[in-house]
Amino acid sequence: MVQERTTPAAGIRLAIVGCGQIGRLHAARIADDGRARIVALCDPLPAHAVRLQAEFAHDARVFADVHEMTANCPLDAAIVCTPTHQHFEQTRLLADSGIPVLCEKPLADSRERIVQLVEMQRRGGTVLSVSYQRRYGALFRTLRREMQSGRHGPLRSLTVQVSEPWQQTIAGTWRDDPNFNPGGFISDAGSHKIDMVFYLTGLAPREVFAHSDFCGSRVDIVTTVSARLENDVPLGMSFVGNSQGLCEDYHIHCERADLIYRDGKIAIVRNREVEPITDFEPETNPDAAFADLLMGSSENLAPAEAALPVWDFTQAVLQSARTGQVIRLTDL
Repeated sequence: MVQERTTPAAGIRLAIVGCGQIGRLHAARIADDGRARIVALCDPLPAHAVRLQAEFAHDARVFADVHEMTANCPLDAAIVCTPTHQHFEQTRLLADSGIPVLCEKPLADSRERIVQLVEMQRRGGTVLSVSYQRRYGALFRTLRREMQSGRHGPLRSLTVQVSEPWQQTIAGTWRDDPNFNPGGFISDAGSHKIDMVFYLTGLAPREVFAHSDFCGSRVDIVTTVSARLENDVPLGMSFVGNSQGLCEDYHIHCERADLIYRDGKIAIVRNREVEPITDFEPETNPDAAFADLLMGSSENLAPAEAALPVWDFTQAVLQSARTGQVIRLTDL
């Protein structure tokens, strides 16, 4: 049954599916934005939903099951924040009910399922957006503007270094279970950085060679990648999931200038001179952008199809790390 939606002027009636740590982050952003009100909280552990209810949405109804929620609570949109293996069924159910969805990454747990959701959206179905955080940030949107402008010349190479104390946080959680989080750090936190490669460059991956180390965990913790994009552009990536602190570094080498992102700052390097970039694109976040999209004032910054190159690249990395072979994306 397709639900009847309200007009934006009446306020966006929103559900949060999955009320853990990430669900709380989305709830806080929705509360700060003010254009939507949380009318439903869904989690198989009711205590998690009740906790968000007390903090952000006193009048919201609490459900333990998505089917029950969609059948009994009129909704205009939903945010899916559950573990990866639940994304596909929950997103498909909501979308089939005519409810626009903002889904946490990754969109689904197999390529086949991602393709199904992409095709659902392409057939003119309901809105589906992926919560790739960096697509909404001012710094990365500004880097993309610079890349897409063409004024710095063709891209010659790209290197990405990511370090995070991730392994120290996953013991006893689904993130340390290869059945629910195959790929470990690179599949989970690393997916945002992989998405940035394709968001910034617009180039598809062509081949990958990788090495990975579990470092005593059940999933990949440290992964190094040597790859090539379209136009024979070399790409190097390093994912260190057991560091002592946070570090994120992008070096985008173009013909006439280099663009650099380093720990929250961006700059242009020309003739050995570093010039900070200060004319930023607007800052937003997945939830505010989702509200913009629902109200018709913005494009979809992370449509369902954005999940496909991230999935394909990640699977190529994991296959290469397991086999010791160069993986060509056309072979997947």
